[in-house]
Parts: sequence; C-alpha cells; structure tokens
Amino acid sequence: MTLKKLTQEEVNATLWRACDTFRGKIDSAIYKDYVLVMLFIKYVSDIYNENKQEMMEKYDNDVEMVERQMRYERFVLDEISTFDYIYYKRNQPNIGDVINKALERVEEENKTKLRGVFKNIDFNSEVVLGSTKERNTMMKNLLEDFRDLDLRPSRLIGDDVIGNAYEYMIGNFASDAGKKGGEFFTPAEVSELLARLVKPRENDRIYDPTCGSGSLLIKAFNKVPNKKAQIYGQERNGQTHSLCRMNMFLHKIDDAKIEWGDTLANPKHLEDDKLMKFQVVVANPPFSLDKWASGFAGEGSDRDFNMEENLDPHKRFSWGVPPKSKGDYAFVLHMLHSLSEGGRMGVVLPHGVLFRGASEGKIRQQIIDMNLLDAVIGLPANLFFGTGIPACILVFKQNRDRKDILFIDASGDQHYEKGKNQNKLREQDIQRITDTYEKYETIDKYSYAATIDEIKENDYNLNIPRYVDTFEEEELIDMEEVAQNIKNIKAELAEVEAQMEKYLEELGL
Repeated sequence: MTLKKLTQEEVNATLWRACDTFRGKIDSAIYKDYVLVMLFIKYVSDIYNENKQEMMEKYDNDVEMVERQMRYERFVLDEISTFDYIYYKRNQPNIGDVINKALERVEEENKTKLRGVFKNIDFNSEVVLGSTKERNTMMKNLLEDFRDLDLRPSRLIGDDVIGNAYEYMIGNFASDAGKKGGEFFTPAEVSELLARLVKPRENDRIYDPTCGSGSLLIKAFNKVPNKKAQIYGQERNGQTHSLCRMNMFLHKIDDAKIEWGDTLANPKHLEDDKLMKFQVVVANPPFSLDKWASGFAGEGSDRDFNMEENLDPHKRFSWGVPPKSKGDYAFVLHMLHSLSEGGRMGVVLPHGVLFRGASEGKIRQQIIDMNLLDAVIGLPANLFFGTGIPACILVFKQNRDRKDILFIDASGDQHYEKGKNQNKLREQDIQRITDTYEKYETIDKYSYAATIDEIKENDYNLNIPRYVDTFEEEELIDMEEVAQNIKNIKAELAEVEAQMEKYLEELGL
C-alpha cells in the first residue's frame, strides 16, 4: 500500500496544532523553543531511521556493516537519542529529564555540528513548565502530537518542506511575540527584497552580523546558483543563536558558520586578527540600540566607550563614534569595514539615520563622500514585528562607478497590501523596487537619482521627500457645480417636506 505524502500545508498545520500543548500556559516567546527543538529532533530521527532502513536492505540486514556506514550520515544517533526512544518513555515520571539526556546525547554524537545547540533549552524546568505533574502532561502531549508527523523525506512533497515549516513556525511565533518577535525574525518579504538587491553570486561569502534566526541569510543563500556560497552570521541572544543553527541544518546548510556573541564588542569572524571580508552583507539590526557601546568597557565596568582608550582594535569608528543611545551607525560602520572590494550590502534601518545630525551626520557625510552609498529605499509603515514605524533600506557598494544616489519611495498606500495587524509587501511591490534599482531610473513620484552636488546642497540630509516628490495635487473644485448641487438638494428637500405635510393632513395630524 502506498502511503499518502504530506504537503507543506499539512506539515505546517500539524506543527501549529502542536502549540496547543502550551497555549494559555506559557508565553509563545518561550514555548517556541520547545516546539522547534522537538521538530528538529523528529526530523533528524526520521531521516536517520529511513536511511538506516535503506542500508539494511542494501546490505542484506548485515547489522555490523550498516552501523559502520551510518557513521557517515549527516547526523549520527544511537538508541537513546532518537525521537522513538523518547516517545516510548513518554509516560515516565521523569520524561523531561529523559528528553534532556537525549539532547545531550545528540550533541555528543554530533560534536562538530551540534555542540551547544541545545544549551538554552530545559525540558525539565519547573520555573518554565510548572510542577512535575504539569510538565509531564505537557511533554506527553507534545510527543504525541509529533508522533503523528512523519517527516521522512520519502513522505514529503517538495525539497525544502521542513525548512519552510521551520520558517513558517518562526514567523508565526514572531507575530505572536509582538515587539520581541522583531528580535529574531525579519518578515519573509523584506528578506526576499534584500536578497534580490544584493544579488549574491557563486562562491560569495554572505554575512549577517545580527542574524537572528537566520531568515535573511537563507534567502540570500537561495539566490546563489547551485547554492555554492559560504554563510557567516553572529547573534548575541543565546536562544536565538540556537534557533539559527537549527534553521541552517533544516535548510540543508550544514557548513554555515554561526557564532554567538556581541558583534560590536566582540566580532567573531576574523582572519589574521582582522575583520573578515565578505562579498555580500545583509542585516536587520535592532533599531536605535541603546547602550550599544557598553560591551567595549569590559564586563562590570561603568566606563564610557572612548576612542582614545583604543577599546576597538578594528578601528571601525575612525569615521566617527555614534551616540551611545543609538547604535544604528555602529552596525553600519562594522558592516562597511567587513565589506570586501566590490562587495554589496543591504541593511534595514530606521529613517532617523537619514537626517539625524551631530556625530551621525558626520558619519553619514563621510560615507557619502567615500562614494559607498548606492541607494535609499523607503518602505511602508508597519511591516516589521513590534514596531509600526516605517523603515528604510540602505544599499552600499564598494568601488562604485556611479557618482549619484538613487532614492525610491515605496511607502505609499499603493505600494503594499494592508493587513489587520501588519502590512505586507506583495510580489509586484518587490519587483518594482528591484526593477527600479537595477535600471537606476527616475520615475515621477516614485524614484530619483540625485547627484552628489544635490545631496551636498541639502547638507548631506538623505530624507527621501527632499528628493522624491510624492505630493498629489487635489483636483480643483468647480464652485458653480457645487452651488448648483446645493440648489438642487434644497429643491428636493422642499418637495419632500411638502409631501410630508400632505401625508400628515390626511392622517389628521
């Protein structure tokens, strides 16, 4: 009998139902980790079991030969680290501890790939999951939900069903989490737009210094012909770092180099003690991060960040030091200093970076004078989780041939789809932005290629309305027509009143 294959929609729906185990008991920003880790373990187990079965058939049930061959699988499991073993133990009073030990075993058996990936998750936490009885019930329900989800590759319709399901779940969790959701997920449409703008190529190094759960990196990677590129990322939040690493594996990107730590205070991607260089950089850093420089002063120190103290060995802030209360340009400067010759960079930022003065104004002037800024793209409001403010995308290039800067205003109502809680870029909106950028053309009320002289005349202010006039003149009102309409309405009203009086007389009132 041929087993029915699962579609993307069926996998997504089953996973989302599994969240019912936690809804109303634990905040989604917390329980997302339990659901996504269980998805990862179930996926790895199902692949391992299917491959093992195929090996048994190939080698005529020669167990010793099969075990030798299975050591070369993407992930190596033993009896106590499989989902089936955990499920078999689901009624044990210490099921949370059983799961924890299974995860430790998975890490141990796959040290080079999975070391530390489960470090921030505890399936036996009384603080998070409640009393022994409560958490045992939740774990049993969770395991039973996943038991019914067959994730063997032969049972799935499509090549990237699990990776897509993981992104679907993270996106839904980000929506539930509100403001916190923006810390680990960039909306898929924005990620797609950024990936198209920077045009990754074969053998590129692709980097995101604030990679969150990795959605931007994956979108960029998927644009590369034959997917021959190297992924690099860094993430400060430990739980989100783990999500990103699992996300890479579920998208079959096994060699991604995702580091954990504060990119500004302690960048991890170095070569010969200098910042590594990348052909493509994409990022959606935290907007206007406060106290971004505190990490430079050392753990527990109350010193302010001071260039004279030489606290940044990479000299990223020689063009100016951003204000302590707004880290936007700190991330931009880090990325520009990480961009290789001929490199392309796209970053999502708040509009304040376009016009704020003081040290930010000096940095902006330096960047423009060095001919690094290629385009400024205004996005609609309410695209991002947790903030309704409109954002912009700045596109940078090393070794630019042009001497002007393209401005695109894609913020108007006609350039996006309005949603109940969040707006969305449609395919036609993304395509129009990328087409305009590629052609580098001026379009009335949409885009404008400004010369450097024009920008200097505006004191290096990049506020988009200074360059793209989207003002729509209101249609002139014909006062004679208005007067005639009022006269007609009064006449109609007089007729109605006369008719009403007639009816009232007939009724004797």
